[in-house]
Amino acid sequence: MVIAILRPLISKWRPLGRASFLFSLTLAACGETEQLQQEILRPVRVVTVAELASGESISLSGVIRAEKEVDLAFRIGGRLLERLPNVGDQVQTGQAVARLDPEDETNAFKTAQSNLVAAEAQLIEAESNYERQAKLLKDGWTTRQRYDNVRQVLQTARSQVDSARAQLEIARRRLDDTELVADVSGAVVRVGAEPGEVVAAGQRILRIAREDGRDAVFDVPADMLARVPRIATIEVGLTTQPNATARGRVREVSPQADPETGTFRVRVGLEDPPTEMRLGSIVTGRTVIPRRGGVVIPSSALTRTQGKPAVWVVDPAASTVSSRPVEIMQHQQSEVVVEAGLTSGDVVVTAGVQSLRPGQRVRLLGEAS
Repeated sequence: MVIAILRPLISKWRPLGRASFLFSLTLAACGETEQLQQEILRPVRVVTVAELASGESISLSGVIRAEKEVDLAFRIGGRLLERLPNVGDQVQTGQAVARLDPEDETNAFKTAQSNLVAAEAQLIEAESNYERQAKLLKDGWTTRQRYDNVRQVLQTARSQVDSARAQLEIARRRLDDTELVADVSGAVVRVGAEPGEVVAAGQRILRIAREDGRDAVFDVPADMLARVPRIATIEVGLTTQPNATARGRVREVSPQADPETGTFRVRVGLEDPPTEMRLGSIVTGRTVIPRRGGVVIPSSALTRTQGKPAVWVVDPAASTVSSRPVEIMQHQQSEVVVEAGLTSGDVVVTAGVQSLRPGQRVRLLGEAS
């Protein structure tokens, strides 16, 4: 604009004077541009670095389960005639919980009884014959061969009685096994068959949660599982009653991940759980994971200098920025844990990091949220 106003005057000057005048104007314009550039302050958002706490608190949702669960099953197969308790019912040790149709086992028991009676009758007859032949042999009225035959019959009759008694005992046990009796006390948490179904030997009829222990069961992601020490104390509280709490330690970790969720099942044994922590109750488990020192900054603050991680640090006194290399401990979704390169109180640029240059003056817009 200045040159346009002075152009008529310049045209009247001599060539040498005109050149000197233009040179002076050019120098003045360059000086004015540099001064304007120096006064431009690039606005940036920042965050003030603070050291991490000594531990990271995590929480997970879980459910209360019995420490030990026992499956009840028949020793023999058959048609299920009756199943007495249902899910949620309490059972006591020695209580009958289910019955099979006993018709076949009853008939087998009666047959075994008859067989034993017949074998015992044959034994009585064989013993009588043996005693008579022994007396006749002593008096010389029978032969040795006849005596030996009678003695062999006696031994066979004794063996048949022993076998019949064993078969009767087997039949008695099978008849007893048509009634399923609980050998533990607890609550029914699952049923495996309904009346009328044909069940196999060993097939679960009921699952009993024992009364002598409670676990809090959590499904833990693999990355978190690696950071939780087995000796960590877990604070467990009811979701609906936060004041109902108990402490525990990791008792069991599943060796394989769930194929659908990719999580590992962790059982925490509870110490003196309150009565409010009933089976199936939803709970929240909390613990503190120890970790090394460091600072957390937003992921947006991270840049690279010479191929290595770096951040822009603001000098509050001069309002200028400088690039500083950092060492990364852990990458998270929206944050980065820095192990080295930053200290508490450093002011780090979080927005516009790609357009900065060393020594550039900046204007702080405020702390990043």
